[in-house]
Amino acid sequence: MAGVIRRLDEAVVNRIAAGEVIQRPANAIKEMIENCLDAKSTSIQVIVKEGGLKLIQVQDNGCGIRKEDLNIVCERFTTSKLQKFEDLASISTYGFRGEALASISHVAHVTVTTKTADAKCAFRATYSDGKIKAPPKPCAGNQGTQITVEDLFYNVNTRRKALKNPNEEYAKILEVVSRYAIHNSGISFSVKKQGDTVSDVRTLSSASTVDNIRSIFGNAVSRELIEVGCEDANLAFKMKGYITNANYSVKKCIFLLFINLWK
Repeated sequence: MAGVIRRLDEAVVNRIAAGEVIQRPANAIKEMIENCLDAKSTSIQVIVKEGGLKLIQVQDNGCGIRKEDLNIVCERFTTSKLQKFEDLASISTYGFRGEALASISHVAHVTVTTKTADAKCAFRATYSDGKIKAPPKPCAGNQGTQITVEDLFYNVNTRRKALKNPNEEYAKILEVVSRYAIHNSGISFSVKKQGDTVSDVRTLSSASTVDNIRSIFGNAVSRELIEVGCEDANLAFKMKGYITNANYSVKKCIFLLFINLWK
């Protein structure tokens, strides 16, 4: 006998969709870092607890979010980066679908504290299942946005149980932030566990790409780098990067590639 086809409840649909976007703490941090970069931040600070399962806090000094937009900032497909389909041809941001914060809010408790340059104070709002829980409240704060994510996957037990090693999750977080730090010289990044005084990853806004490679991978790698690049005007193609020379030998190969179609 054939099974009956039924429409899934909206809450179930949203949790399934959220699980496609946010698979583990490192995914959530990747999405939030890209939002920070799109907001023209020059400083991005990440604090985590229990591998990001208990707490993720991402602070930037970017343009901030307008108070008027806080009501819908965690709803799916709400974005400041795209208005019409044709805009995809000239997109110049990391994100554009407006799904990241929405997805996180369906599997965690989210608090957003933000201030724009022209606002007299910051505003704070909390979210659950893509919806704001109460009107934004004024508070003290510097320009930029702080997003706090608590109890990730509290309502998805199977995913929570699969991520039972906080140390492994923290290692993945460090890897994600390190890659974005190397690719974005001129922006300071830091990552540390809550309560620690020393960051496990830290780069400076004044540092070059090679400085960041040295900070993250060590002197042995940075001393043996060769700068490479090529450009083809006909293909509108430009590539630049660094590779280690023949003097450097290591068992583990690390290949870091960013493809920016808009640059």
